[in-house]
Amino acid sequence: MKTTHILPMPLSDRWLIGLACLVFVALALLPLVASALVVDKLTLLFILIMFAVMWNLLAGYAGLVSVGQQAFVGLGGYAMIRLVEAGLPPFPAIFMGAALTGLAAWVLSWFVLRMKVGEFAIATWVIAEAIRAVVSFDPLIQGETGTSLVALNAYAPEIRRLTVYLLALASMGVMIWGTWRLLHGRIGAQSQAIRDDEGAAASVGISTFQVKQRIYIIASVGCALAGALWLASAITFQPRTAFGVQWSVFMLFMVLVGGLGTFIGPILGALLFFALQEIFGDFGAWYLAGIGIVAIVFALYLPRGLVGLWLDRGCDEPLSMRKRLGLAPGQTPRA
Repeated sequence: MKTTHILPMPLSDRWLIGLACLVFVALALLPLVASALVVDKLTLLFILIMFAVMWNLLAGYAGLVSVGQQAFVGLGGYAMIRLVEAGLPPFPAIFMGAALTGLAAWVLSWFVLRMKVGEFAIATWVIAEAIRAVVSFDPLIQGETGTSLVALNAYAPEIRRLTVYLLALASMGVMIWGTWRLLHGRIGAQSQAIRDDEGAAASVGISTFQVKQRIYIIASVGCALAGALWLASAITFQPRTAFGVQWSVFMLFMVLVGGLGTFIGPILGALLFFALQEIFGDFGAWYLAGIGIVAIVFALYLPRGLVGLWLDRGCDEPLSMRKRLGLAPGQTPRA
């Protein structure tokens, strides 16, 4: 097998990584001077970025377009509630709940990943609704009334807010770094090959089901972790909200606006979506209409999202592996 020579990381990418590290450190120190409102809003931003990065990993790189990722958002919060009820402290329960959700995703993967693209998208939504209905029957949840994570009230509000903020920041950082490492490895090349032509990928010896299963479970665990962190911030758990389809709509919007199948795109899309929420969130239905208009504009005039503007200038995507492999823009690395 021919070995592809990997060039050194471009200077621009190294500068970008350095800048990202500085921003991360600044965000870690920000609660020392920022108000409680700013901390809460940034916590939500970190969660949105996690959602976007995970959905892009699933749909943008593995070609698994899901409209049911809210199943894992809700399961992450529900598992956390059940673990706390069993006696586990709330903050460790965030990560344990995400791990248990990964086990549920592993079970589901044996069924949904054998479906075709259209069937997969519909099945994920149906499964999410079915799980929401089952969770609603739990006496602890009290149907659509929901319940509150009262164990968090044992912590002072400022301590709880700071802890959730730092956990969300750290989780976001790990997801972004982990996704970058994953996509620059063998599984990243294999997943993109499957996305482009699954039959051709299988013909060269790639275990398509195994690769898709790994991506599916990783994305599910990431969404569950973000969902548990959201619950730790909101405290109140209601099935209709936790399992609401709006989570998948948000993910889809952020990724498509930022750039599907790009590394930087979902982060840019999450920042834009967060800004739109902050500017127009108080306008009620007009806010939703504005989100729809933005989505239509991007679909018509910027189908490759914000990153597409950069690519259309003949430049390679920041932090992309293509330049280091000496490939032309748009060319997929071989598995």
